[in-house]
Amino acid sequence: MESLDVKKILTSPLKLNNLSTFIKLCLLLTLFFGPYNNGKLCAQKIIYKTQLPKKIEESSGLEYFKNDFLTHNDSGGKPILYRFDKQGNIVNQYLIEDAENNDWEDIAQDKNYVYISDSGNNYGKRKDLKILIVNPKRNFKKVGEITFRYREQVNFEKRKKHPFDAEALIATEKMLVLFSKNRKKSTTELYSIPKSSGDYLLNPKKSFDVQSLITGGDYHNKLKLVALVGYNRAEEQFLYTLHSFNMENLNQIKMKKFKLPLDGKQIEAVKIIDQNTFWITSEDEGIGFPMLYKIKL
Repeated sequence: MESLDVKKILTSPLKLNNLSTFIKLCLLLTLFFGPYNNGKLCAQKIIYKTQLPKKIEESSGLEYFKNDFLTHNDSGGKPILYRFDKQGNIVNQYLIEDAENNDWEDIAQDKNYVYISDSGNNYGKRKDLKILIVNPKRNFKKVGEITFRYREQVNFEKRKKHPFDAEALIATEKMLVLFSKNRKKSTTELYSIPKSSGDYLLNPKKSFDVQSLITGGDYHNKLKLVALVGYNRAEEQFLYTLHSFNMENLNQIKMKKFKLPLDGKQIEAVKIIDQNTFWITSEDEGIGFPMLYKIKL
C-alpha cells in the first residue's frame, strides 16, 4: 500500500468509492481517536453510578457477599465491615473483634475466608503490617492473623517516597498476592503470601511499570484475570487488567492500561464482573460522597 499522506486526506474531499482511500481513512481515525490515546486504552464508559453513605466515606476495599457488597473504611476507622446493596444502602455491619483498623487498604476472599489487608504504610515507618483472616460463616469472626515484613526494608524513618506501601490484595487458589504502591518509582511489585497465620518475610516476585500508585485489586478465578486500580500525580485514574494470571509464569503476563473517566476522584477498590465490566468505589475526598460505579471497557 502507498504511504499515508495525513495532510492530503484531511484537506481533500472525502470519496469513499475508492477502497484505498477508505482504508487510509480508517487507519487515520484509529490513529487519532482510538482505541489508543497516548499509549493508554480509553474505550471505557460509566454505565451505572450511585452515591454511598457518608458512613463509608473512605471505601477502600470491595468484595461480593451473597447478593451485596462488603467494604471498609481506610486508616483510623472502626474495625467494621459494611455490607451494602447495589443501590448504595447499608444493610448490615460486622464488627471484627480483637482487631484494629490501623490502615485497612483492601479485602479479598476465597471459598473459606475473607482477608483484610492492614497494609497501608504511607510514610514507610510501620512495623506492624498484617492481614486479618475472618470467617464469614461465623459472623466474620477473626480466626487468624498474618504478619509480614519486607526483606529489603532496613530504613523505618518517616518519609514520603519509598517502595514499602501496599494497598491491593488478591486471593488466588493457592496464595495471597499483595501489590505494592511504590511511592518512589510509581511501579507495583508483587509479593506472594501463604494463606495461613504466621510471620513472613516478603521478597518481590515481579515489578510492573504502571506509572501510577496502585490502590486496589481483585482476582477472578474462572477468568484467571486480575484487575488493579490506581492514580497518578495529575489525579488521573486508571484501571489495569492482567489476563491469564499465573504466579508461576509472571514473565508471560501482559498488562493493559485503561484511563478511567473519573479524573480528580480517589479510586480505592475494584471488583471484577466479567472481562470487560467492573465495579469501582471512590472515597468522598471530604467534599462530596463516596461513589459506586460500574465501568464498561
